[in-house]
Amino acid sequence: MEVRTKLVVAYLGGGFSGWQRQQRRRTVQGDLERALESVTGGLRVAVVGAGRTDAGVHAAGQVAHVDLAVAIPPQVLPQLLNARLGADVRVRSALTVSRRFHARTSALGKHYAYRVRYRPPELPWLEPLSATLPAVDRPEALEAACQRLVGRRDWSSFTVPEVARRGAVRTVNRVEVVWRRQGLELHVFGDGFLRYQVRRMVGALLAVGRGRMSIDELDGLVRRPVAGSPLPTAPASGLCLERVYYRSSPRLRDTEDQS
Repeated sequence: MEVRTKLVVAYLGGGFSGWQRQQRRRTVQGDLERALESVTGGLRVAVVGAGRTDAGVHAAGQVAHVDLAVAIPPQVLPQLLNARLGADVRVRSALTVSRRFHARTSALGKHYAYRVRYRPPELPWLEPLSATLPAVDRPEALEAACQRLVGRRDWSSFTVPEVARRGAVRTVNRVEVVWRRQGLELHVFGDGFLRYQVRRMVGALLAVGRGRMSIDELDGLVRRPVAGSPLPTAPASGLCLERVYYRSSPRLRDTEDQS
């Protein structure tokens, strides 16, 4: 009898062509499935993720599930997998769960963080975790704009047309900016996100913060959505999936921890 196991996975996205398995390309899902095949003695398994991250996007708390026909204690599974994975991906934890649990459809929401630096970092290992972009000189406008991106709306303006045609209504619970000495972080919480949505939201917010877009223009994109609007898409290197929320998780508005 197969046992369903929940995995929490972290990875640096720069070395991957995204999460989803692809032929002749390195992906997080593909690496995990090959490691599991090695651990189980050659059994083919399918890893189901909470969502797809694009090429270059990082994760601190991606969630996946896998059904294993081989009895492997969950407390030792991360160690076994990490011994077979590259240094840029790590299984943080494993837990036996009910068959009713599904990494994608059971998810209640997600927390993404986008990190911006105004100049390249002095410590080279910080470079892959952020995007180096021009400074914001209108912080009050950026903070005000964050509040305009909250609510249940059609987010077609913030994705590509082929995605918008499949339905673009999502709920964004909150958007927050944290100012750093040499940059900023934007934290976005919601029930789910479209392809490029967070990066295009970040691009719009930074444009407002630099005076290249007015809040009224941003309001227009939100209230009168047009798929594929000419918005800047922030580089993938600054984006990280911080956490996926489930029924047992604290509510989106109450926590930002990484348990």
